[in-house]
Amino acid sequence: MQTNEQIAKDLLDIQAVTLSPNKPFTWASGIKAPIYTDNRLTIGYPEIRSRISAGLARLIMTEYPTVTDIGGVVTAGIPHATSTADRLGLPLMYVRAKPKDHGAGKQVEGHVAPDAQVVLIDDLISTGGSVLKAAEAVQKAGIKVLGVAAIFTYELPAAQENFAKAGLPLHTLTNYTTLIHQAEKANILTATERESLLTWREDPWAWK
Repeated sequence: MQTNEQIAKDLLDIQAVTLSPNKPFTWASGIKAPIYTDNRLTIGYPEIRSRISAGLARLIMTEYPTVTDIGGVVTAGIPHATSTADRLGLPLMYVRAKPKDHGAGKQVEGHVAPDAQVVLIDDLISTGGSVLKAAEAVQKAGIKVLGVAAIFTYELPAAQENFAKAGLPLHTLTNYTTLIHQAEKANILTATERESLLTWREDPWAWK
């Protein structure tokens, strides 16, 4: 089984991803979605956690060969960034959601050399807003961001547009399309549910 298929299967097996096209979830943004993802669950499964860090390490060395530092996005990206940095033997930093309101007021934490080339790690990409804000904070600190690596992406058109606008590449271990395929193989979805899920991905705001 290829890495993208295995990770998708892992997420389904531990219910880090729940598919519910008939009883949709409401995201914080107000979007009604037939899927809910909580990749924080992955840190509780050593074998899966190890597969993720190994996959991210391979992905980063393939797609970002000049990387010198790994960055974790608060909060869910930090444990995976930590284990990936350990595998690669690279320095680690993390990015707060906003600057501290006391002390030195830092948003980027950790020792990073001025000539560092950082890859940011997050657990999940929906529209890309949070990780791209983190990338902007790193860039404002005078540090070069090569791009982003993540466990899973919904493959939403908005994410593609936002990453293109930011001029940053995104690479993930698995994605929405692969996840649906694995769910079909496991007989989790009917054909009608599959079509509903694919329709949602094309235009989440208009989906019913």
